[in-house]
Amino acid sequence: MSSSLGFADYAVFIIYFLVVSIYGYIIYRKREKNEHDAKAYFLAEGTLTWWAIGASLIASNISAEQFIGMSGEGFFLGIAVAAYEWVAAIALIIVAVWFIPVYLKNKIYTMPQFLKTRYNDSTALIMAVFWLFLYVFVNLTSILYLGAVAINGLAGGEYLHVIMLGLAVFALIISLGGMKVVAYTDVIQVAVLIIGGLVTSYIALTTVGQYFGVGQDAIAGFKVLMEKAPEHFKMIIPRPTATSSQLEIDKYLTFPGMLSYLAGIWIINLNYWGCNQYITQRALGADLQTARTGILFAGMLKLLMPVIVMLPGIAAYVLYEGGHLPQLVGGKDGAYSAMLTFLPTGLKGLSVAALTAAIVASLAGKVNSISTIYTLDVHKKYIQKGASDRAQVNIGRYAVFASMVLAVLFTWNDLLGIGGVGGFTYIQKYTGFISPGVFAMFFLGMFWKRTTGTAAIVGVIAGFLLSVLFNEFAPAMFGNETFLYTAWPNGKGGFEIPFHICMGLSFLFTMLLMIGISFAGPKVNPKAFELDTEMFKVKPQTTVLIILTLLIIAALYVKFW
Repeated sequence: MSSSLGFADYAVFIIYFLVVSIYGYIIYRKREKNEHDAKAYFLAEGTLTWWAIGASLIASNISAEQFIGMSGEGFFLGIAVAAYEWVAAIALIIVAVWFIPVYLKNKIYTMPQFLKTRYNDSTALIMAVFWLFLYVFVNLTSILYLGAVAINGLAGGEYLHVIMLGLAVFALIISLGGMKVVAYTDVIQVAVLIIGGLVTSYIALTTVGQYFGVGQDAIAGFKVLMEKAPEHFKMIIPRPTATSSQLEIDKYLTFPGMLSYLAGIWIINLNYWGCNQYITQRALGADLQTARTGILFAGMLKLLMPVIVMLPGIAAYVLYEGGHLPQLVGGKDGAYSAMLTFLPTGLKGLSVAALTAAIVASLAGKVNSISTIYTLDVHKKYIQKGASDRAQVNIGRYAVFASMVLAVLFTWNDLLGIGGVGGFTYIQKYTGFISPGVFAMFFLGMFWKRTTGTAAIVGVIAGFLLSVLFNEFAPAMFGNETFLYTAWPNGKGGFEIPFHICMGLSFLFTMLLMIGISFAGPKVNPKAFELDTEMFKVKPQTTVLIILTLLIIAALYVKFW
């Protein structure tokens, strides 16, 4: 077992880098005649196939927080964390059937444009600025930090800043070519991601089998995991009792059993997949059937993700508890990197390439969305209203470069304290402060004509303030008797409400507030979207994909309930 990389590992990684870079350049040259077409640059309008959309969605979604953070949660919680992926598959079905038709029928290209079209300019500007800050200072920074830490650990532990700069530069090379280059290089990225991830999981299982005397058999290794850590193969975390240990309470605080399914996890996924420029941008330039098929393809791929990003964490837990794994560097977030040390030379390079592919694809997708929102919803509307297509493309490239520089600066010395929280929890919790208000604003805006612009602004602000109240102040104010739920000891001398429950409460009160304000407003809203039932109908082949996905999810829950 070695944590260092050999010559074959570097060779595999260099081949991966060259293939992605050369393919990206070929795609760039093919669209060079549209070099200064703003819609082609930002949206690759009408040119993305369903498989490119689906692969790009997964490549942009699966990043360091999944490989490192979700593997760490697999080490800590077990298979319960797979709910993020399997519920996401259902959320993608909802987005494909009901959300995307609304966007495409109303020719929506950015999320702030949706808010401007449906509500007013003030709502659009407030959220555009907010999204820019969120994407740069939460998403980009966490992706860079977690990715650099993971790869640095495999490279000897002395190259953190060099790796950070390397990831940023690699992502910039891809991003400056526009959405089409990002999306089609994502196809290679997701292939590397899946192959490398499956190899890592396979080796993890055979390693478990070897250490526990059942031979180098992946299936036998999986049976060992279920035998040695049965509590890690339960989808529902039980509610603590008065005699529960702090560890059991901490698990519940992270994923509060059935209450997660009644509240937070749906808000997280529907907001992320349905109201997020970073994600929906891939489908906004396509026709409805292509967009739907691509999104459903992504949903099918999501079913596979726990095998890649969670299973190595459970394997690390069993090996660690059995005394076959040294102390994890970086706590639970070190689980995935620890498992990579078991890989033979060459395959270790493939797994590092898979991790890099996930990181770079997410960085590229994120900065492309940042440049799109800044250029189309801020700069063109408020700074340079008459900007030509050429100027918009150049502004977009400047925005790409500036956002990456800011992310590197804030990540350089971990200014935001990402490393002290745990990457996956960091992102889920702090994006969860705004998810309830944003999702309420989008959901009511799409499907309830009465919703007003005033209600939207109040809702997004109230959603944030309520999230802060429930997360930070309610436990201190009410102790362990907080409304209808229980705040549990957090092991730090205070009480804490599980953040999934906080999101559910924030969403409920925000919805009630927005409905009340809207009823107090005008009865007829001229900016309401006209919904046509025909736009929500799906073709037979689409129905087959939906049913197949739901049956697989149902079978998984029956198995691991």
